[in-house]
Amino acid sequence: IMNQQQAKKLNNLDLFQHNQNEDKNKIKNINNGNFFYLDNNKNSKSKYSVSDIKLLGSNKSEENLNLLLKLYTSENNIDIKREIISSIGRQNDNEVIFNFIVSNVYNCYYMDCVYQMYRTCLYKSKNNTKFETLANDIEKFFDNEFIYKMKLYYNYRQSKNKSKNKSENNYSNSNFKLNKPTLLEGNNLETLKQIQDQQVQLIFTSPPYYNARVYSNYRSYNDYLSQMKKTLTECFRILENGRFIIINVSPVITKRAGREFESIRYPIHFDFHKILVESGFYFIDEIQWIKPEATVTNRNGGYQQTRMPLSYKPNCITESIMVYRKNANFLLDKNIAKYDKTFANAESEPIETSNCWYISPCANKEHPAVFPEELCKKILQYYSFKNDIVLDPFAGSGTFGKVAFKMRRIPILCEISEEYCKIIKKQGIYNSYI
Repeated sequence: IMNQQQAKKLNNLDLFQHNQNEDKNKIKNINNGNFFYLDNNKNSKSKYSVSDIKLLGSNKSEENLNLLLKLYTSENNIDIKREIISSIGRQNDNEVIFNFIVSNVYNCYYMDCVYQMYRTCLYKSKNNTKFETLANDIEKFFDNEFIYKMKLYYNYRQSKNKSKNKSENNYSNSNFKLNKPTLLEGNNLETLKQIQDQQVQLIFTSPPYYNARVYSNYRSYNDYLSQMKKTLTECFRILENGRFIIINVSPVITKRAGREFESIRYPIHFDFHKILVESGFYFIDEIQWIKPEATVTNRNGGYQQTRMPLSYKPNCITESIMVYRKNANFLLDKNIAKYDKTFANAESEPIETSNCWYISPCANKEHPAVFPEELCKKILQYYSFKNDIVLDPFAGSGTFGKVAFKMRRIPILCEISEEYCKIIKKQGIYNSYI
């Protein structure tokens, strides 16, 4: 008489043997060409599914390797072809695999396939210098940003000592701890130096509009971008690896000096991408903040009067919310794993499912360009956890900090204007003024 534990073991063994037999039969059918599938994504016919190819790859044998090599030359479906390369890489005959990659990688039409071949080289290079040399050759030949990022992630995973990236110029003050709402008064190029490396978990800001406000006055557009890049460089240093910086910007226009002169419209969001990347961040998403048309300046009045082509100008009802991540050699999962499930947002919270956020702007007599509280709430909800340190390096009247405090984050605000600092202090939550 078997007890329950023995019966469970026997059932599991029977199930395992049954699955093994099924796999063997399936591989026989694959070898005989008895499978036929329609790939719904690519809308093209293929004899094999991705799971079929994975099965061949997991069962290492000379017969399966030869079949995979034949399938590579005959298969046109890109998803299947990609999986064939991956499955070839999982086989044991390194000499055959090496020759396959050398023969195909440099004349491959699809970069997705190149990435799989390069991936095989990375993992095979650990115990085989030929693959290491081949991986280096592939890097030089393609000079591809995705390949370089693959190598960074691979090296990070293989490294036993995962050291934190430190900036060469360490301005951190070990005695300055951020554990309560803090207002840093003055030029952020100076005040940000008081924050330790990687001490902040989220940065959200709307930089000064280039020469479009009284508080924003720069000698030239290049001067403006240069100053913004200096601030972003400091933001990179103090932001935790792998966390987000989010910038709210929109194009601005200079007023004409006279009727006979043309104005200039500056595509700030395009140029900010360049300086963000140069500062060490990479693009994740662009969210469109959409405002009711009645709340924006009317630009098409002239066209409505004349109806003359070329004179048309649309009303600008959107602003860009640019989401970037600080460069890190690991997946976002590592950042999330620092928090347990009690930090998850409530299931009852409504979710913005698209990148179009319909939010009315906010009018304020004390500041001409105030964040709507609803916008701040969404940014904090989707890109930070409770108790995180969150920063606005161009705080203005401090709306982001006020909302962050309500949502149990620790707000750090930088503001150069004495007038706006007085407004922020009236909130009564900032105990530290520096």
